[in-house]
Amino acid sequence: MLKTCKSSCKQNIIPVNLDQYVPKVELKEYLKINNAIYEVDSKAENGMTFSRLLNYKYSDSLRKMDPDHLVALVTEVIPNYSCLVFCPTKKNCENVAEMICKLLSKEYLKYKEKEKLEVIKNLKNISGGNLCPVLKHTIPFGVAYHHSGLTSDERKLLEEAYSTGVLCLFTCTSTLAAGVNLPARRVILRAPYVAKEFLKRNQYKQMIGRAGRAGIDSIGESILILQEKDKQQVLELISRPLENCYSHLVQEFTKGIQTLLLSLIGLKIATNLGDIYHFMSGTFFGVQQKILLKEKSLWEITVESLRYLTEKGLLQKDTILTEKRLLRKDTIYGSEEAFQYSFHITKLGRASFKGTIDLAYCDILYRDLKKGLEGLVLESLLHLIYLTTPYDMASQCDPNWMIYFQQFNHLSPAEQNVAAVVGVSENFIGKKASGQAIRKKVDKNIVNRLYLSFVLYTLLKETNIWSVSEKFNMPRGYIQSLLSGAAAFSSCVLHFCEELEEFWVYRALFVELTKKLTYCVKAELIPLMEVTGVLEGRARQLYNAGYKSLTHLANANPEVLIRTIDHLSRRQAKQIVSSAKMLLHEKAEALQEEVEELLRLPSDFPGIVASSVEKV
Repeated sequence: MLKTCKSSCKQNIIPVNLDQYVPKVELKEYLKINNAIYEVDSKAENGMTFSRLLNYKYSDSLRKMDPDHLVALVTEVIPNYSCLVFCPTKKNCENVAEMICKLLSKEYLKYKEKEKLEVIKNLKNISGGNLCPVLKHTIPFGVAYHHSGLTSDERKLLEEAYSTGVLCLFTCTSTLAAGVNLPARRVILRAPYVAKEFLKRNQYKQMIGRAGRAGIDSIGESILILQEKDKQQVLELISRPLENCYSHLVQEFTKGIQTLLLSLIGLKIATNLGDIYHFMSGTFFGVQQKILLKEKSLWEITVESLRYLTEKGLLQKDTILTEKRLLRKDTIYGSEEAFQYSFHITKLGRASFKGTIDLAYCDILYRDLKKGLEGLVLESLLHLIYLTTPYDMASQCDPNWMIYFQQFNHLSPAEQNVAAVVGVSENFIGKKASGQAIRKKVDKNIVNRLYLSFVLYTLLKETNIWSVSEKFNMPRGYIQSLLSGAAAFSSCVLHFCEELEEFWVYRALFVELTKKLTYCVKAELIPLMEVTGVLEGRARQLYNAGYKSLTHLANANPEVLIRTIDHLSRRQAKQIVSSAKMLLHEKAEALQEEVEELLRLPSDFPGIVASSVEKV
């Protein structure tokens, strides 16, 4: 019967062509040189054919402000259709947005005026009344910039406004092409560069792929603006095939191969050399190894990576086999002994593995935590924040030395002592601020990390990204990334400490610090922000209305909440109350289990042992 069913099902299966359901969007590629537009044409001799001349009247003064004729190109599309202008740098995004708005007609202000005012109002609400002066000027024209300097809440609001047609033009960096689905009728590439690097073919295709909206538009256009000097390179760019895709395991060994091997052994997926090598042979890197690293065999790379992990104290060998014999190529085939050569993870290795610590920094973290035990400064959070400031962000930091010196002088004597404990003196910072020569060597990463810990410490005290951004002259988006990175790393360090008994003292401290970094609000609001759907603004509203704990919210009446809290829908009120009840119930259950564990008779109680022996 089952076989009959299967055969009849097979007969009734009709192949479906997805093209009939997915509307096709024609994409036209153009190049702009001076005021001439050329269409990309693979059949043409030089890869392009003349299309048209730009017909837009510029005065001499306007031409100086807009030499690339951006206003002419965008006004052919907006406000009825959307447009993206890709710029090489973040600063260029803001400058181009402002320049376009200066040259646009006042008529653009009238288009969806009320909706644009609502966007400005919402931006102020999520930023505590603050608003970027550039956005304040550009949004009324339906224009905004989009890059990593914005906070995640700002980006979300602007993206929603763009998707609904309230904003019709984004000036953006290349990151938007890869990370966000915001298509446009026309995509303009301001230059064939990302920062100072010439465009790669896959970057170019990713950017122009934003052009055309399936189901909305039947056509999409991309225009690459170039100078005469870049013409030959651009013609090669548009005609060459996409770059090959390569494994990144080899790019950063500590984040790639070595982390993979530590995880394999830590999870006991593969513990002997034969199994590890067999696993590596099946990876993308294993397939491409002869292309990526011609001078070494996969066997040698595997052995050297394991040796590095062993020397670093993350793995321990279970049997003895000389390095010289291991590196012999015939060992793979000629000796079963090599395949049985096995490893187990050490306590430090397990801590690094459980904490997902970058192996380049695990020994530095261990030393920092060990040094902290000798003189941990607990008068403030600064020392703990320093220990959880991400190492990788510190290596990319470039401190403003005058601000560094000013912030150092605002610290209390106990807080300044943290700098001395980690090895950064006031004298060093002062000399750097005044531009004097420094003879004594100081670890740059420690200095940078302390600077970033000042930023985080100030942020936890003030809980206002805008004021901290202004104080340290840093983009607010960067500060938000630093905060989320520190919160994640604090959690990693906590798991690291949980695996090492010698660091027991840190555990409770990092639990609280992780909460503070995660929520970055006044301490009294943290319990409320554990509830689903409650962010800082809502938590403050609830707290001011008298709902100061999880218990208060769990026992609240949704109808009363709607009347008490501004802009709270019935659905949101019900979600808050049900989430608070669930959290409270989970905490009560955890406490009940703890009580039962305390009252339970131990299995090794003398009377129980004696009676079981008698029965036998």
